[in-house]
Amino acid sequence: MIESLQIGTETFSAEAVLPLLVQHQLIPHLRREVIIDRALAEIECSDEEKIQAMQAFCERNQLASDEHKQAWLAYHAMAPEHLETLALRELKLQKFKRQTWENQINSDFLEHKQRFDRLIYSLIRTQDVGLAQELYFRIQDDPDSFSQLAQTYSEGVEAERGGLLGPVTLDVPHPNLAKLLSISQPGQLHPPMRIGEWFVVVRLEKFLPAQLDDNIRQRLLEMRFQTWLKAELQNNPIQLK
Repeated sequence: MIESLQIGTETFSAEAVLPLLVQHQLIPHLRREVIIDRALAEIECSDEEKIQAMQAFCERNQLASDEHKQAWLAYHAMAPEHLETLALRELKLQKFKRQTWENQINSDFLEHKQRFDRLIYSLIRTQDVGLAQELYFRIQDDPDSFSQLAQTYSEGVEAERGGLLGPVTLDVPHPNLAKLLSISQPGQLHPPMRIGEWFVVVRLEKFLPAQLDDNIRQRLLEMRFQTWLKAELQNNPIQLK
C-alpha cells in the first residue's frame, strides 16, 4: 500500500496528496478515468489479445528493451505489474465501445452521413467586387481558365493550387459557402458571393459520398462514447468529504 509520495527531496503523505490534486485541478481528470475504469472492469481479453496489446503499447512508447521499460516505469512511478494493465486499457476501451454501440452504427451513419460526405471545389477570392464579376464571366466563357485565373488573381492560399480545395467535409468551408456547395451539381459555377471581407467565385468539382469504412465506424463509436461519458460525468458529481 502506498503511504507517501516523494518528489525529489520532498515527501508527501497519502493524506497530503488529495489537496494537491484539488489545487492543481486534477480531480476532474481523475473522475473521468475512474468512470472509464468502472466501465471496463468486466471486459475480458484473451491471452493472444494481451500479448498483442503489450507489443503495440511497447512499440508506441518505444520500449524496445528491459532498460527502456524500467526507465519508463520509473518516470511514471509505476510498478511492473501496472504495465500490462495500462497496455490492455486501450484494447478494453475499444472492445467496450464495440460491445455497447456496434449495433447502432449503421443507423448512426445514415443519420450523420452528410457530415462525412466530402467534396472538391475550386475557389477564387478577392476584395474587388468588380474583378470577381469579371472573373466569373471569363470562367463562364472558358471553364478551363479557372485554374490559371485562380493562380493569377486569387488572394488566398488556394492560388498555389489553381484554386482547387479538398477533398474536405462540409464543416470545413465557411457555413454560407458550405450551404451553397451542398446544393450544387459537379461543374456548377456560382456568381460572386460575399463572405466576410471577400467576394468569392466558386465551382463544385466533385462530390464524394461517404462510405461506412473502418475510419468512419471508429468516429461514430467515438461520438457515442463521448455522449455516454458526458452523461456519466454529469451523473457522478465530485464530492470532497
